[in-house]
Amino acid sequence: MASTWIVYAKELVDALRDRRTLLTVLLSSVAMGPLVLALLSSLVGSMERRAEARVLVVAGLEHAPTLANYIARQTYTVRTAPADYEAQLRGSRLGDPVLVVAADFEAALQRGESPRMEVVSSSSNQRAQAGAGAAVRLLRGFAQEQATLRLALRGVAPALVEPLRIDERDLADVGARAAQLTRIVPFFVLMAVLYGALNAALDSTAGERERGSLEPLLMNPAPQWALVLGKWAAVASVAMAVAVLSCASFLPGQWLLRSETLAALFRFGIGEAGRFVALLLPLAGALAAVLMAVAIRCRSVKEAQASATVVMLAVTLLPMMALFNQEGEQPWQLWVPALAQMTLMSRVLEGAPLPARDLLVALAACVLVTALALAYVARRLRHAASA
Repeated sequence: MASTWIVYAKELVDALRDRRTLLTVLLSSVAMGPLVLALLSSLVGSMERRAEARVLVVAGLEHAPTLANYIARQTYTVRTAPADYEAQLRGSRLGDPVLVVAADFEAALQRGESPRMEVVSSSSNQRAQAGAGAAVRLLRGFAQEQATLRLALRGVAPALVEPLRIDERDLADVGARAAQLTRIVPFFVLMAVLYGALNAALDSTAGERERGSLEPLLMNPAPQWALVLGKWAAVASVAMAVAVLSCASFLPGQWLLRSETLAALFRFGIGEAGRFVALLLPLAGALAAVLMAVAIRCRSVKEAQASATVVMLAVTLLPMMALFNQEGEQPWQLWVPALAQMTLMSRVLEGAPLPARDLLVALAACVLVTALALAYVARRLRHAASA
């Protein structure tokens, strides 16, 4: 153990010596929380402002005074659509859908017919597409009012043509609804841990070989496992420090939330940050070991960076399965490092319990991956020492 501590101290000093890389990693971890929350708050705030503005862009409203009266009673502000509204919608220069009123709208309505309305939008224009649903609901309200008036004129009770009354009930609690907005937070934290371990892992393996300092280190009387454990502990310490900083950065980052709705829904206090850190620490150790196993085969840092791209791609894509999964959690997800942490951190944001069995499964998977990767590193070092 004494040899392990000596190697650990030496590798940790080497990792902290590259101040430019260290400052880049640490500052990005500290700035991650405020930056992500500021962007999320800006997005939600813009959606709220658009909903509160209640603006409706209409072309040909002068042909439908009855519809104009209904829109005014719904407290909507009407804006005349530009002549080239289709081109502006395609180019995303117009952020609202356009209601197109036919010239014979009022005449058809007076004859008891059903005039056609057109809601023009573009699926490639996200702002306009988001407002299309509200415009359609407004027109359906107008249609319902006209149908009720026609039935009343004929002495027919409106309830006769409505055999069903439908009530909607949302089973999701506040935490589950908030997690829909904050689901990207665990992803960014996990990426910070990955990139925090990357540079230290490459430098302690491929960097040592490129500088020619690995062979003299292997000639020391220290056991091979002491060298492996010391190097791994140093890389894991850097990754764990990044995990702590990135999780803690979301605590003061909440001061930047400009959306009252998001501020009320976002639940991330000291308790949640502590759970995030506890879930990420085993993953930090596993990522450090895997990156060292990949880089130990390479003779230069540049070659190691190219080889580590596969690991980075896998760790990036695995959590995205949790982001886009529509079928709920699967038991096998807890056996996959990175995906298991993403799943459990999402539960933390939802306020759901974390059973001990699930925590032990995720921990066991990280320990197994760490042991296999470190065994491979030790084997490569033995080959290098005997060569």
